[in-house]
Amino acid sequence: MTKYIGGEFAIGGSLRVGRLGYGAMQITGPGVWGPPKDRDEVKRVLRRAVELGVTLIDTADSYGPYVSEELIHEALHPYPTELAIATKAGLVRTGPGEWVPVGRPAYLRQEAEMSLRRLGVERLDLFQLHRIDPEVPLAEQIGLLAELQAEGKVDRIGLSEVSVLEIKEAQSYASIDSVQNLYNLANRQSEEVLDYCEAAGIAFIPWFPIQTGALAEGDGALGDVARELGAKPAQIALAWLLAKSPVMLPIPGTSSVAHVEENIAAADITLSDDQFARLAAIAS
Repeated sequence: MTKYIGGEFAIGGSLRVGRLGYGAMQITGPGVWGPPKDRDEVKRVLRRAVELGVTLIDTADSYGPYVSEELIHEALHPYPTELAIATKAGLVRTGPGEWVPVGRPAYLRQEAEMSLRRLGVERLDLFQLHRIDPEVPLAEQIGLLAELQAEGKVDRIGLSEVSVLEIKEAQSYASIDSVQNLYNLANRQSEEVLDYCEAAGIAFIPWFPIQTGALAEGDGALGDVARELGAKPAQIALAWLLAKSPVMLPIPGTSSVAHVEENIAAADITLSDDQFARLAAIAS
């Protein structure tokens, strides 16, 4: 029987995953560009995450580009039956740290087909529009994802960096089962989106869940709670996200085996009501 880390959530009502996953952006080179410095080490990181029970890995065609998906295949294929892999398309890379939205249907179809090939699967568990392209009608972008779903090449459809109004419009063209927005203990600009997702039962996948180490410094209330519980500040930041909402699916990423182990251990931390409230006040 699968033990779901951080509790169980069914994306779209049927794609069952543990609520604490792994984000595979940092297994590429600097600027999310090119191969990692140590290819074997990042494959060990991926394998360790799965050994510890991670059942949701999030990646994208633009991570590398392509490097992240290729490494996931190298490290983990054939995949455990309980492992879900989410990927994304809609951002073109023109260099390190550069991201350009491209949502033309022909391009999105091409990238979906290539992701299927790189990951070595017949269907993408969760295919997310990485960014809405303002130059292409949303109906065409989501319509293409819906076509792929009807063809059996995509199971569930998600969005990234969207407003409530954009989610509602997208829902008129297809069933939207996940939203991936910037959100963490210190940055809650997507609070309204989270509330909408919770009410609608949509998975909310916060990217940058511990601000790539910024929250690991543990100043103020974060450091206080970490000391009280004998934990690392980054673990407390993750535990707070898990306690915040039942639809929250944090995907902390790292290229270190030790950090993978620390992040996953955060799912075992229980915050008191007082500790949760003190942490919540950080961004108020």
